[in-house]
Amino acid sequence: MQDIVIRKAKPKDSRAFLKLVRELAKFERLKPPSESGKRRLVQDTFRTKRLKLLLAFSGRVPLAYALYFFTYSSFLAKPTLYLEDLFVLETYRGQGIGSRMFEMLIREARRLHCGRIEWAVLTWNSKAIKFYEGIGAHQLKEWHYYRLDESRISKLARKGI
Repeated sequence: MQDIVIRKAKPKDSRAFLKLVRELAKFERLKPPSESGKRRLVQDTFRTKRLKLLLAFSGRVPLAYALYFFTYSSFLAKPTLYLEDLFVLETYRGQGIGSRMFEMLIREARRLHCGRIEWAVLTWNSKAIKFYEGIGAHQLKEWHYYRLDESRISKLARKGI
């Protein structure tokens, strides 16, 4: 296998990115994005730049990606790098690709003076949990995450609270 290159994604990487997103959906046992969802992902990553994306390649073969964006902490008065996805194809796990990508995210957070990095991990993903705890991350026990899905948002927007 050729050397692995990790870099910021370019618009020409859209197909490789979407292929990896489909693989993540399989891994997480979820439905992949619809055609319109794929278009929004590409647009939000490369046109509106709401999302940031790192890709790992061996030659032209996409191996992994990290998708992230920024939120803000009013108490720290600093940005937070929020890691939405960090995914490595199963065949390439255990080769340090995910660790290298995470190191790049740490450097990016430091460069931008972020007060923290946050992410969510599925409770059954024990390998990821072991990695994150191994680098000193801690599970937040004092917070519960809540979610309103798109249909509920629409109902609330129409009817109010």
